[in-house]
Amino acid sequence: MSARFSRRSMLSTIALAPAAVWLASCSESDAQTANNGEATTTAPAATPAVPAANAPEASGTVDMNKLLEAGQLPDQQLGKADAPVTIVEYASMTCPHCAHFAETTLPTIKQKYIDSGKARLIMREFAFDPRAEAGFMLARCSGDKYFPMIDVLFRQQAQWAGGDNARDALLQLSKLAGFTQASFESCLTDQKLLDQIRSVKDRAANDFGVDSTPTFFINGKVYKGALTVEQMSAIIDGLLAA
Repeated sequence: MSARFSRRSMLSTIALAPAAVWLASCSESDAQTANNGEATTTAPAATPAVPAANAPEASGTVDMNKLLEAGQLPDQQLGKADAPVTIVEYASMTCPHCAHFAETTLPTIKQKYIDSGKARLIMREFAFDPRAEAGFMLARCSGDKYFPMIDVLFRQQAQWAGGDNARDALLQLSKLAGFTQASFESCLTDQKLLDQIRSVKDRAANDFGVDSTPTFFINGKVYKGALTVEQMSAIIDGLLAA
């Protein structure tokens, strides 16, 4: 993922890559297996690992101050900066687990905790493949429509991440956010933006041990996998009660 793209290669890559490459499960090793031409299948939706209302056990901890240090791209955030609970999510746009979380868990968590000022969510890019990179680039280029664009891309993931020609599908979705064909192509040929998105992934992997998506850091504790409403609520409620 370190090689630089020519100005047109991102557009051609997302247009021509076969669907099987991008419908891998949400880990680096699975993405590499797919790129080697071996068969892959879409990962099933995550199932609760613990009974409802019980917080799952964290898999580790990180220095929250270091985690929140500014990177090459400004953080995209939902909620108030002074919320007592901070959730940092690393996601990949082509990850079915991430889409599952966005569709089934995040709306309730946003209503219960983010909109009420109890928690904030910081979204960070951890793109496993060129199509995921393209999705994040378009979200960044959409300005203040970042989260609506992310939501649309997750909800329509099967159309653009799984099709034989992602370019046309992404173009049509982008037009809903106000892109023209010219601004769409300008965004996807922005080498600086591509490098910045890759830097977010590199920093997450090198400094915080992120190797799969979604990975959540909640007030410094690490949770991997698409948490359910009950699991995330139990984590947040425990922190608010402490």
